[in-house]
Amino acid sequence: MTSALPWDTPLDAADLVIVGAGIVGLAHAVHAVSRGLSVVVVERDERAVGASVRNFGHGCFTAQDGPALRYAMAARTAWLRLAAEAGLWLEEGGTVVVARAEDEYAVLEEFAAARDGQAVLLDTRQVAERAPVGDGVVGGAWLPLDVRVDPRQAVHAIAAWLAGKGVRFHWGTSAHLVEPGLVTTSRGRIRAGHVIMAVGHDVDRHFPGLAERAGLRRCVLRMLRVADPHGRRVAPAVLSGFSLLRYGGFESCPARSALRARLEREHPALTRIGLNLMFTQRPDGDLTIGDTHAYAVTPEPFDADELDRSVLAETARLLGAGRLTVRERWRGVYASAPDPFLVADPMPGVRVVSVTSGIGMTTALGLAPEILDDLPAQGA
Repeated sequence: MTSALPWDTPLDAADLVIVGAGIVGLAHAVHAVSRGLSVVVVERDERAVGASVRNFGHGCFTAQDGPALRYAMAARTAWLRLAAEAGLWLEEGGTVVVARAEDEYAVLEEFAAARDGQAVLLDTRQVAERAPVGDGVVGGAWLPLDVRVDPRQAVHAIAAWLAGKGVRFHWGTSAHLVEPGLVTTSRGRIRAGHVIMAVGHDVDRHFPGLAERAGLRRCVLRMLRVADPHGRRVAPAVLSGFSLLRYGGFESCPARSALRARLEREHPALTRIGLNLMFTQRPDGDLTIGDTHAYAVTPEPFDADELDRSVLAETARLLGAGRLTVRERWRGVYASAPDPFLVADPMPGVRVVSVTSGIGMTTALGLAPEILDDLPAQGA
């Protein structure tokens, strides 16, 4: 008698099977468990090692717009609850946006006027009290609702908390075939009432036609961890004028057009590499700095040294510091598409969910409950 092959073996069954244990997948597991659903998570690696651990750990809630703002504010409540229940590190320090030119401050003035208390304008002294900055600061804004987590700890803490709630994780297990009611993995078959495909930028590995229609690409970032040159505690995340070009909440500010034109004129190399000059402080005191952006369906495997040199030089100038001591360097990759949220049903009972705008940590915990609300109509 011939024994069954591994992928023919019954492995598990659940109301909801989630493929991918990054923050988007875990967010769905968090809310599914709260609704009394049985949940299985399939993850190809031994632990989450993708975009969910390679970021700033910045809950940049306030600078979002449209649906992203709604998801972000709901996610804020969920992050605070998880910090208490799952034991993850969280800092409610807000965000300081540093303006080093009058056109940057003009954008912040318009943003603060439109957001009714969600942004507090700062003068030069108040900026320096909250964050270490160099010369040339004309003012800034404080976004008090934003938070920071340690991305290297947060998703692992959430996964451990979910396991304690009865969620079954199949680590080191690849999803080979997804069909209505069934996920065939490298270790066996899993029966599913519904399937959530939370595979980030790898949607095209499973549903290439869907990815092509959505215009899905990979965005590659360069980020670094450096020693804090000032040795002081920095509670908020710190953004710069370059950041004002990166977040949707600032798009409606009329002054942003003039700011973009100036930065493109004065710093063409920096705008060409998509610099978002910012930093956050890790619990150990080091700074996570970055980042640059490059887009392709299949990115080149080689990184120009210019990227790291540019980030280091501009961060040192922002900090008013000399040479920075680098502890680590890494490449982050996330999904990018014209629509910041890719949600699609390629077959009955199977839903693809990908945050295609680099704000998964900020929005996923608010997006997930709305996705789950709609699942009963998509039964297998």
